[in-house]
Amino acid sequence: MAKLTQLIDNEVFRAYATYATIVLLKMMLMSLITAYFRITRKAFVNPEDTASYGKGESAKKYLRTDADVERVRRGHLNDLENIVPFLGIGLLYALSGPDLSTALLHFRIFVGARITHTFAYLIPLPQPARGLSWVVGYAVTISMAYKVLKTALYL
Repeated sequence: MAKLTQLIDNEVFRAYATYATIVLLKMMLMSLITAYFRITRKAFVNPEDTASYGKGESAKKYLRTDADVERVRRGHLNDLENIVPFLGIGLLYALSGPDLSTALLHFRIFVGARITHTFAYLIPLPQPARGLSWVVGYAVTISMAYKVLKTALYL
């Protein structure tokens, strides 16, 4: 088992930690953007969230869905569906001994694809921008998974 100091000295692991932190912060930012859209659009899902807008029947009109809020939520959900696998597979990949330049290419392309995907979702950019950015990020994760399996296949 690798000691923590060995991991910190591993440049690939440090690169992974850096880029994983970036996409996690980006994903956390989506929560704040969702909250912003909920407040500015006055579209809430929980009755207690409408308390500052009135009581009883007057507050019920704020218990609703909004297209902009739902769009941000779908982008956030897409982050969860793609960043979580990247974190697990990326960690295994970083520990599988890849070349630093190849690992950096994987990590940077993934992060760039996820940031592009977010902008494509929020602006929104015309398709195929969002679809292509999703495919690129997904392909990077598959590429890392292939490398992990190729390196450490245990049958």
